[in-house]
Amino acid sequence: MQVGLEVDSAEVKVILDSLNRVADVANSRELLDTVGAVIESSTRRRIQIEKQTPEGKPWKPWSANYAKTRHSGHSLLSGHGDLLDTIFHDVDGDAAVIGSPLVYAAIHQFGGEAGRGLKVTIPARAYLGISKQDELDVGDAIIAQLEEAL
Repeated sequence: MQVGLEVDSAEVKVILDSLNRVADVANSRELLDTVGAVIESSTRRRIQIEKQTPEGKPWKPWSANYAKTRHSGHSLLSGHGDLLDTIFHDVDGDAAVIGSPLVYAAIHQFGGEAGRGLKVTIPARAYLGISKQDELDVGDAIIAQLEEAL
């Protein structure tokens, strides 16, 4: 009695080609760019609409004195829209980078002392980060790109 196995090299080639396409996508700048775009969009929404940290905690309100200086179009982290307008994403090597080049962006993210003589304490109002929903959205975006490669 004999047992045999026949492998059609054309079928194996199709499978290997598919795996190579998936590997190319998984290691691509394009995939990182997609991840960056998802997080950038979420960051903009957080600043413009949600007014909360990536963990879902509401930002601390303005002090009473500072609130008196604000106008009707102003809200937390959205005075003239400068911070919102400068949120960007980029791909740097094997990482997606999301941020703002504004000098004052860090004080909003981390809080700290500011003003003349550092007499004003600004509470942290974290806007950068990855929420639970972001994790799901990034996962969906990655799966969509990998499926497209197949």
